[in-house]
Amino acid sequence: MSTTIRLRSALALLVFALAAGCGTQTAHNTGVYLLLDTSGTYSQELDKAEQIINFTLARLEPLDSFAVARIDTGSFSERDIVAKVTFDDRPSAANVQKRQFAEIIGTFLGDVEGSQYTDITGGLLQAVEFLNEKEPGRKTVFIFSDLKEDLQAGYVRDIELPLEGFEVVALNVTKLRSDNIDPREYLDRLETWRKRVEDAGGTWRVINDLDRLEALLQPT
Repeated sequence: MSTTIRLRSALALLVFALAAGCGTQTAHNTGVYLLLDTSGTYSQELDKAEQIINFTLARLEPLDSFAVARIDTGSFSERDIVAKVTFDDRPSAANVQKRQFAEIIGTFLGDVEGSQYTDITGGLLQAVEFLNEKEPGRKTVFIFSDLKEDLQAGYVRDIELPLEGFEVVALNVTKLRSDNIDPREYLDRLETWRKRVEDAGGTWRVINDLDRLEALLQPT
């Protein structure tokens, strides 16, 4: 075999190896979708949501994605997304985006109207759609809610959630007045959502102590 043929063969193998390597690269960025319950008395908890959002903004890196959406009567809709962003790969530009994001959220929380119904399932489906489109290496959904789903008549949500590879974190799961009368209602609500998420392939956590937010985006 001539030297020229050997060089061409070696070059072809190198190109093939590089192409194969590019094809198996894994994304290392993070995508976070935060659902805010705006129904009934829970809307009074929304001042705490700004603390969570600002903490998340501080932890996310360039090329990460973040969206905040409200849970209302029909939450499977892009119209319920309050703010969304994929951060620039330049840290200075990403910091500007974070400030703009925080300003949008501040305006929303200052003028939010309560919702009569609570479509958590629809919100989760919208979160899955958003994060799958972004294709981050890590997909996390935060649910800021008492987890009491209350659907308007006619809304169908008895469907399996496609949560394989998703981490779902329930935040500030407050107790309802009826929970104080019968604590089993609160425990059953948590267990129902845990089972639903894990049966769909996701992981489930609950964080009620908002003074320990460092656990929000802990390494997987």
